Amino acid sequence: MGRVLNYGAPRKLNWEIMPPNIVNDSTALGVEFQRVAGCKQDNIVIAKKNPAINKNPKKSSEGPFGFETTLIWPNIVSIAVLHLIGMYMAYTIPFQCRKLTLFWGLLIGMSSGFGVTGGVHRLWSHRSYKAKWPLRVILIICYSIAGQNTIYDWVRDHRVHHKYTETDADPHNSNRGFFFAHVGWLMMRKHPEVIRRGRQVDMTDVLSDPIVQFHQRYFWQMKLLFCFVIPIVVPVYFWNETWYISIMSQIFIRYIAGLNFTWLVNSAAHMWGTKPYDSGISPVENLSVAIVAMGEGWHNYHHVFPWDYKAAELGNYTFNVTTFLIDMFAKIGWAYDLKQPSAALVRKVAEKHGDGSHHAWREAPEPEEQWK
Repeated sequence: MGRVLNYGAPRKLNWEIMPPNIVNDSTALGVEFQRVAGCKQDNIVIAKKNPAINKNPKKSSEGPFGFETTLIWPNIVSIAVLHLIGMYMAYTIPFQCRKLTLFWGLLIGMSSGFGVTGGVHRLWSHRSYKAKWPLRVILIICYSIAGQNTIYDWVRDHRVHHKYTETDADPHNSNRGFFFAHVGWLMMRKHPEVIRRGRQVDMTDVLSDPIVQFHQRYFWQMKLLFCFVIPIVVPVYFWNETWYISIMSQIFIRYIAGLNFTWLVNSAAHMWGTKPYDSGISPVENLSVAIVAMGEGWHNYHHVFPWDYKAAELGNYTFNVTTFLIDMFAKIGWAYDLKQPSAALVRKVAEKHGDGSHHAWREAPEPEEQWK
């Protein structure tokens, strides 16, 4: 599909040639795909039509989120307590900690973000590029810093999300409101359709990666070490930060902020913004989310072209730190086969199916208006 940038690709391993499960929920692309010269499917799955979307999912007999579910009280209590303490600490700790601690928190936070955006999202979920083992090791360490679910769970849920966006099978269906899409879905049992469709997702490509296998085997050890122990211990032993400040800044500020930046892609980036590529789907372009999520806020584009390693149609690195990092690794040969659609296809889709908000390819004004 379109251009594939090669940076000295090495011998292919088994895990690299497994089915990528790259799914696009935009019908617009399916219409225009074969109309642009030089484009071919390249093992990319295009949905023939969007799954039926329940426009009014809330029914009194089915609970506040449109379906009967079991609340997970340990999750509810822990998330609520962490956020309450985190909000208090965000107003007090920054004025008490050393400058090196602030810098350390920013560095750790960006590292965890790269593990999510460049690792579980663009590499393992969408196969938008390939990575040699040194980069994959870096990515699993960075992802461990983020302190989220296993790579397997993250990728499975994300692939289901793309295939069944805003339906009962979407783990964080934004039709159920901001709170559910942002964090509420983690506080309750999944909808039966999410579980059923999740079992149907082909995950052989992920499970065959030896780096992922190692992470699955030592998930809790790596999460505790890289998300909590190292970030807390380093400020204490290297520049004499207090234990209290180090713990509060790294857990209740850095960790909680990182989680919310990821969740905003599921909530705000599906609700508030423009749709320059496909006005018929819910994901939007949201600058604020792009800034805090290291380039993941250009979500209307991403749902139309999910295999693009940039996750955005950008000619530079504006608000897309992840793309910059992937390109830097590509220059030394650790990232290669960087996929992206042709400019002709992007323009064709934007002109015919966007909402007219594209910065370059807006709808042309009527001839008589041009002379006013």
